[in-house]
Amino acid sequence: MWEPLGSRGRISSQSLRRRCALTKFLLWLVLLILCWPLALLALVLYPLVWLILLPFRMVGIAVEGVFSLLRGVILLPGRVLAGPHRT
Repeated sequence: MWEPLGSRGRISSQSLRRRCALTKFLLWLVLLILCWPLALLALVLYPLVWLILLPFRMVGIAVEGVFSLLRGVILLPGRVLAGPHRT
């Protein structure tokens, strides 16, 4: 669970996803112990809710692409007039 010293305190995205998944699983186990019918209902309904929300996620990706394109078109004259970057 500890990161190597060379990472300088940064948490990798894979490690963060693993911790998030573990936390969700532990919370589900607590729910299973406290109220097992609700935990089983959540287990069955989760894929259905994911399928229902999938079109909204796709619309969100498309809208984000449109906004990125508009941002690029609006900022293009400024980038052209600024000239090349000197490092």
